[in-house]
Amino acid sequence: MQERPVFIDFSEGVDRKLLKAIAARFITLNRVRLDRARSALAWRQQIVLDLLPLVFHLNHPALPGYYAGECAHGLDRYEPSERTLQAAQQVARSFRPGGRKLVPELAGLFLIGSPGSLGHSVASDLDVWVCHHPELPPHRLEALRQKALRVTEWAAQFGLELNLFVFSAEDFRQGRETAQVSSEDCGSAQHYLLLDEFYRTAIHLGGRYPLWWLIPVQEEGRYGELTRFLLENRFVRSDEYLDFGEIPSVPVAEFLGAGIWQLYKGIESPWKSLLKLLLIECYARDRDHGLLSARFKKAVYEGRASVDEMDPYVMLYRRLEQWLLAMEAPGRLDLVRRALYLKSGLPLTRAAEVSGRWQGKILHQLVTEWGWDRSTLVDLDSRHQWRVERVMVLRRRVVSELTHSYRLLSRMARSGNVRATISAMDLNLLGRKLYAAFQRKAGKVEMVNPGIAPTLMEENLAFWHGGSRRSVTDEWRLFRNLDSLADKGAQAAIRRAGSLVELVVWCHCNGLLAPATRLSLRQDVAEGDNGGNRLTVSDLRSMAGFIGTHLGALAPADRDALMVPAQPLVHLLLVNVGVDPQASLTERGLHKLSGRHDSLGFSGGRDNLVATIEQVSLNSWHEVSLQRYVTGDALVQCLKNMLALVARDPARPPRVEVWCAGGSHAAAITRRIRELVDDVIRQFFAGGFGPHPLRYLLKVDQRWFVLRFDGHEPGFIGLATDQALMDYLARPQEVYSPVVPDRYALQEDPAFREVCRACQPDLIQMFWQQAGDWTRFWVSDETGSLYGWRQRRAGSRRQALLPLMRFLENLGERRRLRQMAGGSRQEAELLCTEVRLEDGECRLERTPLAPDSLSVGGLELHAVGVQQGDGSLGFDLFCDEEAFTVEGYGDRQMRAVVDYIRQRRRSAEPYPVYITDLHLPHDLDPRAWQQELQTCQYVWYRHQLQQLLDEAAAQT
Repeated sequence: MQERPVFIDFSEGVDRKLLKAIAARFITLNRVRLDRARSALAWRQQIVLDLLPLVFHLNHPALPGYYAGECAHGLDRYEPSERTLQAAQQVARSFRPGGRKLVPELAGLFLIGSPGSLGHSVASDLDVWVCHHPELPPHRLEALRQKALRVTEWAAQFGLELNLFVFSAEDFRQGRETAQVSSEDCGSAQHYLLLDEFYRTAIHLGGRYPLWWLIPVQEEGRYGELTRFLLENRFVRSDEYLDFGEIPSVPVAEFLGAGIWQLYKGIESPWKSLLKLLLIECYARDRDHGLLSARFKKAVYEGRASVDEMDPYVMLYRRLEQWLLAMEAPGRLDLVRRALYLKSGLPLTRAAEVSGRWQGKILHQLVTEWGWDRSTLVDLDSRHQWRVERVMVLRRRVVSELTHSYRLLSRMARSGNVRATISAMDLNLLGRKLYAAFQRKAGKVEMVNPGIAPTLMEENLAFWHGGSRRSVTDEWRLFRNLDSLADKGAQAAIRRAGSLVELVVWCHCNGLLAPATRLSLRQDVAEGDNGGNRLTVSDLRSMAGFIGTHLGALAPADRDALMVPAQPLVHLLLVNVGVDPQASLTERGLHKLSGRHDSLGFSGGRDNLVATIEQVSLNSWHEVSLQRYVTGDALVQCLKNMLALVARDPARPPRVEVWCAGGSHAAAITRRIRELVDDVIRQFFAGGFGPHPLRYLLKVDQRWFVLRFDGHEPGFIGLATDQALMDYLARPQEVYSPVVPDRYALQEDPAFREVCRACQPDLIQMFWQQAGDWTRFWVSDETGSLYGWRQRRAGSRRQALLPLMRFLENLGERRRLRQMAGGSRQEAELLCTEVRLEDGECRLERTPLAPDSLSVGGLELHAVGVQQGDGSLGFDLFCDEEAFTVEGYGDRQMRAVVDYIRQRRRSAEPYPVYITDLHLPHDLDPRAWQQELQTCQYVWYRHQLQQLLDEAAAQT
């Protein structure tokens, strides 16, 4: 309805009648908007809106949200309406309004945003500002906030998402907002833009009115001066109006923060955020046409404030339309129109749902202006039936628009050398959510439906695989229906991938796959394929159920999760999908039998039954990623990568679940891998700390693997033979690092397993075992380096043990002498232990040897290391006073030593020649110059020389 313009001239004084007249126009428009907001709610939900002012005004025990503490209450100038009192009686029949006059502590209640506008839909929430007096004591303010939480919970019982923001207008005006970025709060991201939205969308529920109403648009440059003038000269009462402040030109710095915030919101509700983000860009690039709040107020003053034309979303659209037409951007304008239509949630093609609704009338007028035909409306109104292909196309447009706007705003901020008015914490938080939602990276599963369609669930899904049966990297395709293999050429695939697991995970994450979805599996049969590696529909259903159970419904991560770096939550290990680990044997009809049931060394041929692993990971930012291990040491590579992730936060290791494709060994494989993962993590991160220094020993088929950490970086080494393993375990360690065998490793060598268990730090331990005609020896030193060998029995037990004991004692004596001269290491005790094997069980028994037994007379054979010119290490040997140098004897050195010793023996028995002492040069390892060499380094070199002496003795 057209009214006469109102003109307020402050230079000639102020007419109170004009002030009341302009306020009356805002109040009339407010009343219509409130009725429209109320009509958009269900009958039960309307009670919430009706009661809100009374609930905060009274803090009555019979009313919702009552807080027993000293809770602030009393709303300025508020008198409940008859409708409000009736709503209170419906909620609490015992309620009776008291007659006691209250001292108001609350200044105003405002509903802001989309309610009462074209943009409000059944899925929209209600945002309410609860404004208190600035002098409110902290304990009463805290009680008020607790009450707000209770009111929010009460509204949720009616299916209404109510967001209450408690603050004072004084704090807002001074920029002292303390809110944090959450699902409904822009935190530090914007101030003036939020105030612009408030002034053009706010619906007054109770308390004071905005003082901004009374300052004409052309006078806003004098806003502070004029508001003081009105209040100080009592043209308006201080308890009648509330001052949130003016809106000067929005700083460039705020556009970036607000833009990032809208991107944050756009991840879950793209249509509303896209409109607001484009408005921010429009404000930033087209400053001459001002803000929408100014247009809104100007229209009210000029008397042309049609409630439909002043609808917040209609005004927003008109502003964007004007700008985009001037920019000659028809594609972006079309996207804006679609976003507005979808945001409204009104299906114009279904007359029964729109008939009689004011939103339908406005939207129909707009659609007519746009020239849309019925097919366009049918397409948009069938959004709940959109298939994934349609959503992916629209998603690309939406994401492209969102990222375009963000980059433009970022460049604008950089070009002006301006920092965004968003705190570093909030900026980091929003960036992380954007990264989790839109960032592409290797292995990450892409989410294709960021709020575009209600659901993408399919009734039928068909998975097709073609190619060589031996290949695990052949193409898999996803179809909607595939009755026969011939149909695959007649329709386009929904998606292609390198593995079935990848397709199933993608379907689950994007909602195509539900428990009710019918699944089918089609596989081309390659020449010579006997079906041994082909999956069944039962396997497919089992795998899909496993993935769905452990990944669950994926929603965007919450604030607390995004505040810290992403941490893995769960790893799903899918084993042998589409692969027969014993294909070559199956093909020939062979089956190996033995008593060995370890899935990593199965049967007599020690077959590794874990051929491939596909690891699906979910982290705390709710990103899902896929990593495939299909060649080489798949299992060990997988273990290494999981250990690296656990090392980031040992106190909270991720959950690991295992699924194996069907087959006779599936259950055993599943159990074995789960046990292995649990054992490895428990050993390296016992007590929730770590990684602990140790060497985890694992055998897969015929190979040994040693897992260990270098700092916080895990690694492994593969060793083909038992001797290679012993050589590796003898290497020096910087800190004590015990050897921890896997539960199945060394099952055929319980003596060695017991030795590993018995090793202790800061001890020199010599273990020995009688095994038929052989004696086995192991030496573990002060840092856990371990070396073992065997030698033929010769003479008595004392004659077998004495040379090695004497050798170790000589090393210890020399070390003690160096420590007296200022050496760094403490003296390590020497222990000798026998390993006894009885009835399959091992036990250890200390071997007592009197100290004087080590110094019993006999030939002393010393070896002294000499660095050769070619960089190799040679040894000069000394027996009594006779020297056998490398330079002097060359290749004849060992035979000369053996001959000399035999000539000096009293007995002619051919027992071995033993080295009793050995010296190594300090520059043996350039990285450890002048450091104390470890015992096992000496033992290893002694054994190498001992082997040469034994060979020479055997030739004479």
